[in-house]
Amino acid sequence: MRLNLKNPIVFLDLETTGINVVTDRIVEVAFLKIFPDGREEEKLLLINPGIPIPPEASAIHHIYDADVKDAPHFREEARNLAKFIEGCDLAGFNSNRFDIPLLTEEFLRVDVDIDLKRRKFVDVQTIFHRMEKRTLAAAYKFYLQKDLENAHSAMSDTRATYEVLQAQLERYEGATFEEGGKVIVPVVNEINHLSEFSSFDRNVDYAGRIVYDENEVEVINFGKHKGKSVEKLLKEEPSYYNWIMNGEFPLYTKKVLTEIKLRAMNQKL
Repeated sequence: MRLNLKNPIVFLDLETTGINVVTDRIVEVAFLKIFPDGREEEKLLLINPGIPIPPEASAIHHIYDADVKDAPHFREEARNLAKFIEGCDLAGFNSNRFDIPLLTEEFLRVDVDIDLKRRKFVDVQTIFHRMEKRTLAAAYKFYLQKDLENAHSAMSDTRATYEVLQAQLERYEGATFEEGGKVIVPVVNEINHLSEFSSFDRNVDYAGRIVYDENEVEVINFGKHKGKSVEKLLKEEPSYYNWIMNGEFPLYTKKVLTEIKLRAMNQKL
């Protein structure tokens, strides 16, 4: 089924040195851009992460230090990658929790300030888990009745994710189910709806350290201050800001906290 698009959408998959958004790095990027008229454009890059690739990571994606020793560092390709996804919505498999947060961290590390939060995100894994509860390879088998070849190859996984979403749209067209006492229309061929349905969180930052409460107020979502207004906390305990900024937190979390702090300061002026 052809996607009903207002903007281009980029399906993405990252192969990395590990799963820590703060400390791990990208070793391969796969982008598949789908235009509203159905045209497709691919971008596949090996990236030198600047750190050794752990054997356990290589065992999964089969990318080794020797494969990336002559590849560009992320800094060299960052602006080209940012330009490729400019004006596009984003989609992937577990992308809301991993690929998009990690990609954002890599951009921030090299001072490319790209605000991906302004885009619509469609997480195909979330749709699959809410409807069927499986993995990407199983999703591919379930929806397309064939085995996923070259699993954990970035472009193979990226294209598989696109194909699964198309199959999901066909399978669930017109379907409904009840959740929390409400009748849910799960899958509609429209990016705003898919983005909302495939998002479980109310995160302000990608890591979920700061979230919106029921009144759309940013609150802390961890530790002893969980549930407390960020603005109120920064006013009562100014040292909390420095603790976050000097701690091992994602750069995007620090960016969000700084924006809230600056906003509060400007409101006083």
